Formats: sequence, C-alpha cells, structure tokens
Amino acid sequence: MTLSFTPAGGVLASLDLLRIELAGAVAHLRLMRPSKRNAINDTLVQQLHTAFVNWPASVRAIVVSGEGAQFCAGLDLSELSERSTFEGVAHSRMWHAAMDAIQFGPAPVVAVLHGAVVGGGLELASACHLRVAEASTFYGLPEGQRGLFVGGGGSARVPRLVGVARMTDMMLTGRVLDADEGQQAGLSHYRVGDGEGLAKALALAERIAANSPLSNFAVMQALPRIADLAQSDGLFVESLMAAIAQGDEAAKQRMRDFLEGRAGKVGKS
Repeated sequence: MTLSFTPAGGVLASLDLLRIELAGAVAHLRLMRPSKRNAINDTLVQQLHTAFVNWPASVRAIVVSGEGAQFCAGLDLSELSERSTFEGVAHSRMWHAAMDAIQFGPAPVVAVLHGAVVGGGLELASACHLRVAEASTFYGLPEGQRGLFVGGGGSARVPRLVGVARMTDMMLTGRVLDADEGQQAGLSHYRVGDGEGLAKALALAERIAANSPLSNFAVMQALPRIADLAQSDGLFVESLMAAIAQGDEAAKQRMRDFLEGRAGKVGKS
C-alpha cells in the first residue's frame, strides 16, 4: 500500500526546521538542515518538542528521517556558546524534555537512519521505538574526544541498547560503528540497503498504526518502566496493564475476530 502524504497544518506547519506530512494515521517528520548535516541547534530541539506535543489525535505512528546525506550529525557545535554550570544543566534538561516527548509521546516512532548518527543524533535515534538502518549508517559518540559529556539523554538510553561497556568504549576512544556493527550491537532493529529505509519504516508504521491504541500505549509507556522496577514490582504492574488492555472494548473485538477466524495468525511477513 502506498501512502499519500499531505503537509501538516496548524502549529506543525510553522516549524521551519522540520517538514511534517500526514497520511491517515501515519506521520512523517523530516529534519531539514541538510547543509548542516541535520546537526541539532536549540531551535531544532525546541521544534522537535513542539511537534511531539502537538500531533493530531488521528496520528498513531510516526516516522522520523533526515533530509540529505545524513540522519543527524549531533549537536551543532558552531552554535555552542560558553555556558555557566546552571545554564548547562538547563540546556541539557531542554533536550531531555524533547527526547522524553518522543519516547513517551502519543504514538510509536520509527527512525530511518542513514549516514551520520552521531552524538545528539544517536541520542535522538535512541529515543525512538524502532530504528531502520541503511547501509551508509555509522554511529559515534565523539563527546569524550571534545571534552564534553552526553547531555541529551544518551547516558540513560544508549546503554539500554548496547550496554555500558560498549558505550564506554565509544566515548573514551571515539570508536565508530558501521551499519552492520550497529545492527549486531543492538542500535538498529532492521538493516536495509541504501535508499530502502523510508519504505521499510513506512511499512512498519502502517502495521503499528493498525494496532489497538491502548496496546501501543502499554508498550511505549509501561514496558520501559517495568524494566526499571524490581521483578516483583514489575510483574504487579504488568498484571495491572494486562487487565486494563484486556478490558478495552477494542481489544475484546479483536479477540472475537481472531477466535472467529476474521483475523490473521502469527507468521513471518
């Protein structure tokens, strides 16, 4: 199925560093700083935050990509100014708010990765729920080489994907992982050829959008929090979330459809 996208309206149309288009329940957000390798400045962080708290209620899955040859080359160091300690904390917390809005927003997010996924670009990618990496993708955390430390949520999210030891190596030595190494390490869920990422991400988004909204909500909101809890506490929260999901009328209808042969069975596609 080919999606037919139209430009978003309202506040989403006013975000000049993003291109946002809608096709039914699927949204496509594109970073639009190709001349800067989609490096993230303060305005872009703020626009990402604005977008993710203003999606129409009809949006049930979101694809994030980067215009040009790179997904995102990280923090725009050309706009980095000297900050006091307090200003540095406030700047980091601004990033945290934007990344939290992505991870814990209204709908699952699929990132299309190609070219540089570096520093803040990797922090952005790790806030998304699924990641599709093209062959050109490479990952890096150069902050340690530049006298910096991750400040956009990387220390909390990236180790959940690759482990503390691998992130330590990347930050201390400047080690860069290519697309295949990143796939093996857990940075991407799907590895595709160059130019194939967007089509794969849109197909995944269509499938996700067809799920029960409450089920998607549970995966996005409950699952990462359960992982942070002691096992006994996590299992109790799981019971509560399972009961809530099963009690949803849409879930009951889906179960009836399955039991009466109107829904497909599990299989590879």
